[in-house]
Amino acid sequence: MHIELDAPSLGRIEKDYVTKVIDSGFVSTFGPFVSEFEEKFAGYLNIRKAVSTQSGTAALHMALYEMGIGDGDEVIVPALTFVATVTPVIYVNARPVFADVERDTWNIDPKEIERCLSSRTKAIIPVHLYGNPCNMDAIMKIAEKYKLLVIEDATESLGAVYGGRYTGTIGDLGCFSFNGNKTITTGGGGMVVGDDENRLDHIKFLVNQARDESRGYYHPEIGFNYRMTNIEAALGLAQMERLGIFSEKKRRFSEIYREELDNTLDVSFQGQYGGAASSWWLTCVTFSEKTDLPSLQKALREKGVPTRRVFMPVTEFPPFANDDHVFTNSREIYERGLCLPSSTLNSEDDVYYVCKTLKELLSS
Repeated sequence: MHIELDAPSLGRIEKDYVTKVIDSGFVSTFGPFVSEFEEKFAGYLNIRKAVSTQSGTAALHMALYEMGIGDGDEVIVPALTFVATVTPVIYVNARPVFADVERDTWNIDPKEIERCLSSRTKAIIPVHLYGNPCNMDAIMKIAEKYKLLVIEDATESLGAVYGGRYTGTIGDLGCFSFNGNKTITTGGGGMVVGDDENRLDHIKFLVNQARDESRGYYHPEIGFNYRMTNIEAALGLAQMERLGIFSEKKRRFSEIYREELDNTLDVSFQGQYGGAASSWWLTCVTFSEKTDLPSLQKALREKGVPTRRVFMPVTEFPPFANDDHVFTNSREIYERGLCLPSSTLNSEDDVYYVCKTLKELLSS
């Protein structure tokens, strides 16, 4: 038995697609698979346009840049997230303003968003943490009231649904990641999506070094080298064919974890809103204070069960240190939280083994 935390599932279909790319000779940023992947991705989300990038971080950077966020502007972000949510705000010379998360859902607290508002606030980046949709109704109402932009960080939530719509399609723009540990992977890569085709066409132009191809190598604006390669897009197309299977496996794994561990008093799961369905990119839990997490992780590792800590609050990193506010919920979730094996390479038997092992260790 070999259990994986978040490793990707790659097989015959992926090999076939990549072989086609190699045989065509179009392995770099030219070739038909890039546009095909973008079109298929937009179709899956039922949104007008998708533009591929080199990473989820690049997608967020392009979304902020395209929306005109810049010097002196403030962008509200959750304190509990991966650092790549926040660094693109710095890239455009804006200031991230941190909001605490809800203890139950682990997602940005709408009440905290209102606490963070100022005359310089221009945008909100809600993060659907570990695939769990945010309270987008409340967030969009705040945005409408104060005339703010909403850029969804859906990098972990491909396939998650809120109010009948996929995450990433509710705000002004949505951003996705295809890093090696995501639900589908292109090795790296990301995507910006939205219904404003003019904005997305301009992003497509910018990620190609802002090159006006009708005039050869002519660049009328400052651009970026953020294009996805044809070989990455081919991998993405192959993975899209298996997305339904991957999503169902992750949903079933989360279901097993809940069935087996919900009666374990020491374990709590992320809460969900009514009308929301997580993608369960990673199933994560928190433990009570009596559990020593480093010791538990070591014991699990010795029994072949990999885990990882929940993200440390970004406000605890030197570039973003914040002495003015205590992010109580973000800190508590980090201190008590673990991500459980959720790779689609695992079987249901693997997940049952994780649950059995965890219960044995907690009761010993």
